[in-house]
Amino acid sequence: MVAYADPIDKVVHLWSLQYNFPIDSIFRLLLAMLAGGMVGLEREVRGRQAGFRTNLLVCLGSALVMIVSISFTEVNFQRHDGVNINIDPARIAYGVMTGIGFLGAGAIIKEGYSVRGLTTAASIWITSAIGILVGVGFHFAAAAGAFATLVVLSGFRAIERVLPTEFYAYHTLRFAREAIMPEDDLRKLVGQHGFTIANLSHRLGNDGRSFEYRMVIRSWDKTNAERLSQDLRIRPEVLEFRIAPTGD
Repeated sequence: MVAYADPIDKVVHLWSLQYNFPIDSIFRLLLAMLAGGMVGLEREVRGRQAGFRTNLLVCLGSALVMIVSISFTEVNFQRHDGVNINIDPARIAYGVMTGIGFLGAGAIIKEGYSVRGLTTAASIWITSAIGILVGVGFHFAAAAGAFATLVVLSGFRAIERVLPTEFYAYHTLRFAREAIMPEDDLRKLVGQHGFTIANLSHRLGNDGRSFEYRMVIRSWDKTNAERLSQDLRIRPEVLEFRIAPTGD
């Protein structure tokens, strides 16, 4: 007796047997294209590196690999020496998920002190997982996973805007060597604008002609960064400064 992943898989498979046509495989590939395309469309609208076509191809490729691997398990491979060849779809799924990690790593970009693309890399990984579910016939689980992914990527943005989030930024300040702001004055200046300092370091550069403070500043109000920037712009002793927010 054939075991089916879910009722939809049973119906499609029986149709395939009735009409002697691989309807089940075509249905799974179309479903993978739909699920991957929906996730990719959300990423495309957000202007992310891995957009519509990338996520669609990832989901489609994962489903295709699993369909082929399951088809292989239904065929009895036997070599001339009488040794049977067994193919484990679970190992193939493990290999697919591992390989997708390299593709996701390519979407992670380091811009100065900030690292971006982590959410995009995670969306590629979960899109591959959805494709695997489609390929093995777990259509309900794949649909639920695609829906949950879209909710997390789009719906949770409103929650992020409401939740109080601590703002972190890399902050550098450069002075001429003869006009260095004392560290105590620096801490007071940053504190007046609602920031606290962590990981403060000192650097003498430009052949000893300039001095630089490097630090991580944090605040519960990200608008404090603009007020701090306005204050630093009018100070003649500040040769150069940078406020680089961290995050995805």
